Amino acid sequence: MPHRYTHGHHESVLRSHTWRTAENSAGYLLPHLRPGMTLLDVGCGPGNISIDLAGRLAPGRVLGIDTSESVVGKARAAAAEAGSHVEFVTADLYAVDLPDDSFDVVHAHQVLQHLPDPVAALREMRRLAAPGGVVAVRDADYGAMTWHPAVSALDEWMSVYQQVARGNGGEPDAGRHLLGWAQQAGFDQVTPSASVWCFGTDEDRRWWGGMWADRILQSAIAEQAIARGITDQQGLQRISDGWRDWVARPDGWFAVLHGEVLCRG
Repeated sequence: MPHRYTHGHHESVLRSHTWRTAENSAGYLLPHLRPGMTLLDVGCGPGNISIDLAGRLAPGRVLGIDTSESVVGKARAAAAEAGSHVEFVTADLYAVDLPDDSFDVVHAHQVLQHLPDPVAALREMRRLAAPGGVVAVRDADYGAMTWHPAVSALDEWMSVYQQVARGNGGEPDAGRHLLGWAQQAGFDQVTPSASVWCFGTDEDRRWWGGMWADRILQSAIAEQAIARGITDQQGLQRISDGWRDWVARPDGWFAVLHGEVLCRG
């Protein structure tokens, strides 16, 4: 099955990635961390979460991996600016050259939804986790996202995104599958949970809606949607305008549901 990172690395995508922190994106994991632990951050992107986690684990080693050379370069620059000792390397989880039992924590945020074989990915994460260690995974569930007021262009956005993501071999509704995938990967103990991002204040609405209004026109999603005949430029513009209409609504509200699992054994 073909595989491609659905979003690409346009500025509108990295704008959302650099907003993420350990607090807003890995809260379910934080109570299980202690200084001195070692951690692998799979699909680290521009490194924000990795750097945050490293601050909690110092002096423990933190390694971030991503398949994109350019985004790994941005992560290294962010670490240097923050004075962090996180290591960042370009690597593919399916073929990562690391020994068994290497890390106390193996973490992935918004990664499994993009992979053609998430169970195999979890098995590899399990291999890399030391005895007594934990594999921590969090993924959004697009089909469970909800918003108000009803905007037909946002329904169109959801349809376009689902088609593009599935065409890349991904599972955009990954959040609801994490528990089952972890069980299939052979973990003895899996603790499931869920949490949300909520965008309802004027500031949050401008940020979230503005980001998507740009992303649907300028990111790799737009290129793929047009190339595959899912929509056309006029359709993408209609979706972008719909996002901006939603931003302008004082009662605009959007919730992103995430599934989470902490896996051991």
